[in-house]
Amino acid sequence: MRTEVEKIVGAAAVDERPVRDLWPAATMAERAGETPERVLVARPSGREQLAAILRWATANAVMVTPMGGASGVCGALAPKRGELVLDMGGLDRILEIDEVNLTCRVESGVNGMTLEKTLNEKGLTLGHYPSSLPGTTIGGLVSTRSSGQESSRYGSIEDMVLSLAVVLPDGTFAAPRPGPRSAVGPALHELWLGAEGALGVVLGAVLRVHRLPASVIGRGYSFSRLAEGLEAMRHVMQSGMRPLVIRLYDHEDSVFNRYEVSERECVLVIATAGEEEVAQAEAKVVERLTAGAKDLGEDPWRRWQEHRFGLSAEWLKGVLEPPGSYVDTIELAAPWTVLPLLHESVKTAIAVGGVALCHFSHAYEQGCCAYFSFAGAADREEDARAAYSRAWEGAMSAALEMGATISHHHGTGRARARWVADEMGGWMHVWRSVRESIDPAGIMNPNAMGGRR
Repeated sequence: MRTEVEKIVGAAAVDERPVRDLWPAATMAERAGETPERVLVARPSGREQLAAILRWATANAVMVTPMGGASGVCGALAPKRGELVLDMGGLDRILEIDEVNLTCRVESGVNGMTLEKTLNEKGLTLGHYPSSLPGTTIGGLVSTRSSGQESSRYGSIEDMVLSLAVVLPDGTFAAPRPGPRSAVGPALHELWLGAEGALGVVLGAVLRVHRLPASVIGRGYSFSRLAEGLEAMRHVMQSGMRPLVIRLYDHEDSVFNRYEVSERECVLVIATAGEEEVAQAEAKVVERLTAGAKDLGEDPWRRWQEHRFGLSAEWLKGVLEPPGSYVDTIELAAPWTVLPLLHESVKTAIAVGGVALCHFSHAYEQGCCAYFSFAGAADREEDARAAYSRAWEGAMSAALEMGATISHHHGTGRARARWVADEMGGWMHVWRSVRESIDPAGIMNPNAMGGRR
């Protein structure tokens, strides 16, 4: 197998090593003594090599998983021995930045932070800021249907992708379609948004970019009850504004983030942006819509900016290093009317002997994301894993019962495989039909979107 792959990409572009993403359950399993399997990793340097590898894999029934920055947290990147990983890091060119039409054309291995800094130098922004941005690639962001901290203004990754270049499992190349929008049939490239590598490999993307706002005004407000904060968020989002950032921390998360709050208080961090007159006018509207809340000034906004990328891979690994520890995040999304009860139910489910936190972000007129974090420790590894599993079981059950989505922006992988069909219903048949049609040999990522294992 290695010899055949080396013939395609060269011996220097092939190695063998354990590969996985940052799924906490996998880290806990390794800590308990499970040894990760070594797999073959190839690093293609162009479209022809990529197509040749996929044709070879199809002909030889070899499972293939594309890999970006390996910063996912749901176990979608979990190859087994005898399978092949495609390291897309060799395709990392920013091919074009069009400052007139506000687009950029990039290869899928481009690092998210590198792209953002390059755009910033030209007075532009993609506006996509997941907390994992330094460790991401464009292909990975596309494949997990990512969302970022400024999504309330710029949208999520699906709102930024104008078109994709992809290579199908049989080696067929599909190039980006032209224009800002097309009515020539369905936008089929959108099938790859959130597909987790199940349909082929993302080679590159054409993305919308934006001019950096001339002015940003950020503040914090505290509310005596969570329900009041959620109502303020709803009014802001339904007022017609597009705040740059809007995040409401429940009381426990407010304390965790060291905001000064009294009993039961929760903190809203919000920023308006645009031309100075617009940012100021919207800030005044925010002030009116948060009437009754305590104005905390600019300090909460500045503090949030300083720590916006604090939940790094190193932090996660550090928390999981002690024996018996567990930690994870679960991001759900629901309508405004469902969020209070969802918050209560999920917090109860994940507080299985440790810390349970929640903040609300990625807001829309119709609702927002509820981002839960939980952590704890047990004397025995098996007890830690049991507590961890109970937290996930309770959170997924609560979401499905209340009509919330089981994932807002982390994807599904192995973490949510059991519940994917429950949310998708009849659309699961459509998904399987599409997958089997595009990949009849079944070689692409077996851990994607409900799995094939």
